[in-house]
This record gives sequence, C-alpha cells and structure tokens, in this order.
Amino acid sequence: MTIAPELQFSLLTEPIIRYRRASDGQTVNASLPELFVALAADEVRDYPALRPHQRHPWHAFLVQLAAIALHKAERKAAFENEQEWRNALLALTPNDPDGAAWCLVSPPDRPALLQAAVVGGSISEWKSQAYAADEIDMLVTSKNHDLKGSRARRSQPEDWLFALLSLQTQEGFLGAGNYGISRMNGGFASKPGVGVAAVGLPGARWARDIAALLARRDRTIESHDLQDDGGLALVWLAPWDGLVSLSFAKLDPFYIEICRRIRLRYVDEKIMSVGTGSKAARIAAKELNGLTGDAWTPIDVEGGKALTITSNGFNYKLVSELLFGGKYQSPVAHNLEQQAKGESLVFVTQGITRGQGKTEGYHERRVPISPKVRGLLMTNQKAQLERIAGQRIAAIGEVRKLLWLALAVLFANGNSGDSSEGNKAKASKFSAPFEAAEDARFFVDLNEEMEAVDSGAQRLQWLLGLADRAEAILKIAFDAGPRSGVQKYRAQSAALSRFHGGLRSEKSPLPGLANYYRQQSIKRQEETSDHA
Repeated sequence: MTIAPELQFSLLTEPIIRYRRASDGQTVNASLPELFVALAADEVRDYPALRPHQRHPWHAFLVQLAAIALHKAERKAAFENEQEWRNALLALTPNDPDGAAWCLVSPPDRPALLQAAVVGGSISEWKSQAYAADEIDMLVTSKNHDLKGSRARRSQPEDWLFALLSLQTQEGFLGAGNYGISRMNGGFASKPGVGVAAVGLPGARWARDIAALLARRDRTIESHDLQDDGGLALVWLAPWDGLVSLSFAKLDPFYIEICRRIRLRYVDEKIMSVGTGSKAARIAAKELNGLTGDAWTPIDVEGGKALTITSNGFNYKLVSELLFGGKYQSPVAHNLEQQAKGESLVFVTQGITRGQGKTEGYHERRVPISPKVRGLLMTNQKAQLERIAGQRIAAIGEVRKLLWLALAVLFANGNSGDSSEGNKAKASKFSAPFEAAEDARFFVDLNEEMEAVDSGAQRLQWLLGLADRAEAILKIAFDAGPRSGVQKYRAQSAALSRFHGGLRSEKSPLPGLANYYRQQSIKRQEETSDHA
C-alpha cells in the first residue's frame, strides 16, 4: 500500500498510538494493526494519553472495528500478525485502496478516519476552528470548572484521534446544527458503557467482547432490522453534504458512527480542525430512543428506551438494578458465558452525564462479582440477588432516615417539634455522607453475605455496623450543634435517644436489629440479676 503525500497520519502504517507493555511497563508506539496483535497477546497494560472519559469510546471502537473485519473475513479468531490485520482493515475500504479512510488527514473530498468526505470538496466556508485536541472533545463543563478546555496546545496525533473519537461516538445535541449520535436516548441523554470483564488487562476484555458481538450478530440484525452483508459499517465512508440523514436500516449491526461535520488539517506542521453544522442528524434514528443494538447499552424494557445516566451516576441502587433487577435488558457485553471459569470478574459501568449545554460528571464504577453471585447470575437466579440487594438498600434508607431525624432534633436544641427549614437543611447536609459511604462499600458487603456460611449472622453483623456508622456521623455532628452548656447536653442526649429509640422500638423499620437489641438487653438484665 502506497500512501499519497497529501495523506497524513495513517493508523494502518504509522506508530501513532502509544500503549504501555504489560510485561515490562515500557511505552510502545504502534500502528492500529500492531496494537491489535498486542491486544490479542494480552500485552497491553494501558494507554498513557487516554483520558478517563475516552476509555469506553476507545474500547468500543477497537472491539467493533475488529469484529467488523473478522466478520468480513469470515473468521472468528483474531488474525495472527499485523500484515493480516492491515489487509483486513484495508479490505473494509475498497473504494480507498491507498488507505485515505484510515488517515487523520486527507483531502476534503475524500474520507478520513471518522471524517466523511465533503460533497463538493470545499471547506473554505467552514468557520469553526480548533488548534488543541481537547477543543473538539465532547466535554462541556459549567464555567469551565470541571475540566479545563484548550489545554492540549501541544497535541500529538493520538490526542486528536482520541478527541475525535470521543466527539463522533458519544456526543449529543449542542445547539442548532450540532446533532448527536444515534446510539443514545435523545440529544441530552448519554451513551453508557456497561459490561463484564475479567480482572486483568484490556486485551482479554477486548477479545471476549469481540466474541460476544460475533455470537449475537444474527440476533442483533433480526431484533433491529439491520443489514447483514452490505450494510454500512464505517459511517464515515459515506460522503455527507450536511442535508440528508442516513437510513438506520441500511447500517451494519456493528456500525461505528460519526455525528459531526469536521475535518482535520495539517497546517504549519501542526494538526488543527475545521468544522461546520448540519441541517440534519447523520443517522435518522430519533424515534428509536437509543434502541440500536449497541453492545454496551442496557435497555429499559418497560420504557422502551436506552439507559440514560443521571447526575447520580452509577450509584448502588442503579448498579443493583442493572446487575440483579428485571427493569433493564442486559447488553451483549454483559456476557458471563464468554468468561473463563475461575476468573475473578468485575461489572464495569462507564459514562458521562449530559445536560443542556453542559456535562454533569464522568462516572465509572467497577463492581466485583463473587463466585456465588456469578453462579446465580449464570443460572438465571437473579430473584434471590435482587431480593437481598433490595433488602439492604431499604435498610440503608431506613437508617439514614433515623439519622436525619436525630440530626434534626440535635439542630433544634433537642426539640423534636422544631422543623424549621434551616434545621432540615443541616440534617440533610450531615446525613448525606452516610449514604455515600454505604454506597462505596455496598457490593463488598453484599458479596460477603452471599459467600458466608451463615448468611443470617453475616447480615446481622452488617446491620450492627450500619447502625454504628450512622451513630458515628451523628456524634461528629455534635460539634455543629448547640455549644452552650445545658442546651448542648440536652440536644445531644435527645438526638441519641431519638436515634436509638427508632432502632429499638417495636415499630422499628429494622425488626431483626430491634429484636437483637431486645435480646441483648434481656441478657444483660439476667446477668445483673445473677450477680445480685
């Protein structure tokens, strides 16, 4: 393959992508075919230039691209060397045998990587210019606080690659002419990345997700009325005039999309970009609500729409529902069958919360899956897991409620009838860290109960710890309560009384814990009587 001089930064032949080698930690510069060989050998540790919010788009791109190439070659096993990968990737772009569609920079009338050819070939009237890679990334932050823009003034080709991929495969609506991707539920939604991976290096997950996609290809085609052979897989290969949308029904099930009209240029020995708006979304899929067959997107079955991440991120309630509940249909990448027996597994959730003209945080969570939990999930016994997780979620909620009530009493100087807004706000402020801490440890504690010989005893110990942790937060708040002598002790005593009374009363929302406290009280009374 001969690269024309006007083509720059070919992923097929140039070592643009850096990764750290697993065996010795050394940084390696690789072309895309070389990277695929390293991933197949599970020799990739990480990517030094990859930013956290770009992790899922990059993983999805590598999986989808490899799956497209393997399917076209009618094989399931990865190619054995870089030349075979290079040939297979080039075979996906038969109209561009010189590899233009795999270059970051090519003439405007020809496709470039993740950039559609411009109908008419002229970009002279395109006004949006960027000289730093992060300027084109999808992140938009309130008042530029969360993540500063235009920092990457010395951007390398791989920085532009990752930013371009982030923009084209996970961006939403951002004003007139700036339409979002098809693979999410609406312009202000988000594109989640949810799946199961073995603890270890990214190569193993890459290989297993490819296998999962290939195994479910026919079902995805049938479920979403997509094309088998002949469908458009690399959306940037179709020229775009900005006026007409592509039909969703004409796409390949593994399609890699683009959503913006943008072209990278090489000027004064530096990459920069120019962009313009469009009159229509690139893919006509608005009515699908994100139901596109994406391998990493859970589907709200009753609502008939793709999962959208809220500002709460992947909290313990949502992750419990995704893992154990029946509300969401699991995506293809949530595939336990592809994982080898005996491997330690994690449930991976990633994504950015989007809003109108802003983002509300990048969220990533990795939840360990214990052997027993894995066994129950694989044998379709989710109901037991859903019940236990639900009971724990309810218990945390009840203890937080009791903590809030006790805090309200504290800030009201011991007067339980004082419900001023100021006291309520203080109670909410001091009780919030309790749930956040329980969220962080929720699945570790749940796994301990599932693996315990005596799950009942394990549950009781957890409840006792839950109450102790809540009481510790209540006592920390004493410093913010009344400070003068009598009021101070009265308020603290009343708050503790309200908290413990709620746990121990006959109407306690946690009857098992209340019964334990009563038994302990009876036992102490009997011991006192014996000593007397």
